[in-house]
Amino acid sequence: MLARKILLWYSFLVMANITLNWLKEKILISILSILTFSFMLFTFYIDLSAQDKVLKIQKTYDGISDISGRFIQKSFIKDLNRTDTFNGQFFIKMPMKLKWSYKDPPQEIFVNNNEIIIYQKNEKQVLKGKFDKEVYGQAPIALLSGFGKIQEEFFVSEKDNKLILKPKKSLGNIVSIEVICHESVFPISSFIIYDLFSNKIEIILKDVKINTGLKDTLFEFLIPKGINIFEYNP
Repeated sequence: MLARKILLWYSFLVMANITLNWLKEKILISILSILTFSFMLFTFYIDLSAQDKVLKIQKTYDGISDISGRFIQKSFIKDLNRTDTFNGQFFIKMPMKLKWSYKDPPQEIFVNNNEIIIYQKNEKQVLKGKFDKEVYGQAPIALLSGFGKIQEEFFVSEKDNKLILKPKKSLGNIVSIEVICHESVFPISSFIIYDLFSNKIEIILKDVKINTGLKDTLFEFLIPKGINIFEYNP
């Protein structure tokens, strides 16, 4: 009789243990399923958020004929472990007329379609050359003219509420660009360019205005007398 009771208790414990393990397994599977589903929803939300920002930028650019404003440029040079800060004004007329002026040291840069002119006032010299996407790293403000084609030219993701753009085709030494958006007439507040050598250039935009009717003459550079002219090939 005692042996039978022991056998019954043993059978009960075995079955209870099987049932408990089964429940644990089902609970674990349920938790993993919930976590997986939540992760999928979160990923979908991030992608959707990035897509919304890109579409907003695209829509804004579709209605832009010109852009102007002030900028602050912070250039970090890794080899020197130094950050240089510049500021000035920029003017852009679509599709590809640009002018930006640095205050200190005084320097003006003009882009007219496929030509770039750099006027270095203190050195009394002008550098002239061909402009294309390969020199965006040396002419960061010029990227503003191309952000209306983000989906065509970049792979887009989002991290820490920033759009991460990686070029689909070569843009010189540029590896990626971080774009910070905001709710305003012009949806880009700043962007950071990272290059192959771990240098970075941050451009912060201020007082941006769109469609003010910039004249073509603003983008025409008249070479002063006594200025040396050199061919510029970065």
